[in-house]
Amino acid sequence: MTDLLAPADEESIAAAVAQASGEAEPLLILGNGTKMDMLRPVQAARSLSTRNLTGITLYSPNELIISARAGTPLPEIEAALAERGQHIIAEPPDLARIYGASGQQTLGGVVATNLSGPRRIAWGAMRDHVLGIRAVTGHGEAIHSGGRVLKNVTGLDLCKLLTGSHGTLGVITEVTLKVLPAPQTVGTIVLVDLDAAAGVAALSTALGSPYSVSAAAWLPAEAAARIPALAGFGRSATLARIEDFASSVTYRAARLSDELGHRRCEILDDASSRTVWRAIGNLTPLAAEPADAIWRISVRPSAGPVVLRTLSEAVGALGYLDWGGGLVWIAAPATVAAHSAVVAAVTAAGGTWLLMRGPESLRTAVDVIPPEPEPLARITRRVKAALDPRGILNPGRLYGGM
Repeated sequence: MTDLLAPADEESIAAAVAQASGEAEPLLILGNGTKMDMLRPVQAARSLSTRNLTGITLYSPNELIISARAGTPLPEIEAALAERGQHIIAEPPDLARIYGASGQQTLGGVVATNLSGPRRIAWGAMRDHVLGIRAVTGHGEAIHSGGRVLKNVTGLDLCKLLTGSHGTLGVITEVTLKVLPAPQTVGTIVLVDLDAAAGVAALSTALGSPYSVSAAAWLPAEAAARIPALAGFGRSATLARIEDFASSVTYRAARLSDELGHRRCEILDDASSRTVWRAIGNLTPLAAEPADAIWRISVRPSAGPVVLRTLSEAVGALGYLDWGGGLVWIAAPATVAAHSAVVAAVTAAGGTWLLMRGPESLRTAVDVIPPEPEPLARITRRVKAALDPRGILNPGRLYGGM
């Protein structure tokens, strides 16, 4: 168990980092620690948490922006937005189930990991909606980038650099997000009993239609059975979501289902749709045993079914497809052999992968993200040296030795 520092203000965080930098002492950076088993384990005697750095600092519903300190629990922000009929655009998932975490994830943790849910295919990733960010660098220096307006183009865009950096470049202390009105009604078209390739083809048609599909997924029968609203079909489920005013959703869902022309087509109501997509984003359909490893794979949508089938045959992997087939979630035995099979299949498909969960022994033994080509690796090292010259912030989280 590492010693835990949990300052309640940015100045104290900066002082703690400055002291650690002066002593070349590594720090494990975290919020509530709900994603500790993601990527490589960090070897550090002390942890620095933002869990006490909480509170919404600005909310302007008319301007569609919200600012909050990094340790603010995400449900608190979502509740404040819901009171004004708004939501976080990227639909960040809650992965507590796969990590066995009991606490609530924080805003800083979601931004640091760039987590996005099913809506990402239509509205972009979390980093696309970060307007401003405050952070403490490895120097112990407080910095800020961006602002509280949409078209802020002054200075270096550190917002996108820090979003998804997993605490390796700075300790995020405050985030400003663009938000949008939440949909009044959600409807979901379900095509029953298509194989993965046919399902992805149907989703491609749906996403290319004029009906503004905001999420698209394919679940094999065993994955669909884990969601009550889909379990009754007893077959695979190909799903396309439409969000808007009630009358518009009803009209567009009916038109799209007619155009898809599948013999077994259902339209889920608002309550069922919301439950289904929350489950898909939170990985409920992934039938992962506690000892399994989990990979997130990104490929072109047409390659998703191939990767899923290849890994099912090679290592008995279970999984499903999101983002129209371009996001493949895989659960398989936590072995080096299974990891090697994932890497081989994804490389052959021209995609990329991330080891989302696994025992420490596996996460230490293998790459958790693909190695960068040397020209990009040089840039990565230069950025790391500029923002964290002593290498004290989450050392080794992304790459061994850095």
